[in-house]
Amino acid sequence: VQLQASGGGLVQPGGSLRLTCATSGVTPDHYATGWFRQAPGKEREGVSCITNDDGMIFYADSVKGRFTITRDNAKKTVYLQMNSLKPEDTAVYYCNAENPYYGDYWGQGTQVTVSS
Repeated sequence: VQLQASGGGLVQPGGSLRLTCATSGVTPDHYATGWFRQAPGKEREGVSCITNDDGMIFYADSVKGRFTITRDNAKKTVYLQMNSLKPEDTAVYYCNAENPYYGDYWGQGTQVTVSS
């Protein structure tokens, strides 16, 4: 099982990035799939996820209205479109796929830096 996160980078406040999580060895819609982030000196926090059974979507309050998560089951890929980025969005972003029966898997992380 592999989760490969990409798409991070340096962007100015108000800019946009799209993160991609390419998976292999899993069927994404059998897992709750989503994104977490960890800023320096802070604990890892959940950003957004899509559930496996009914496809419900959840967002952290801090990103609601700015971030959009989508999942392409045919491509086995999960995306996070991030708009109106703020300096406080700066963090390493990790993708995750979790199922209580099949396991809990993490990608390697991609750095997002929002700075002028």
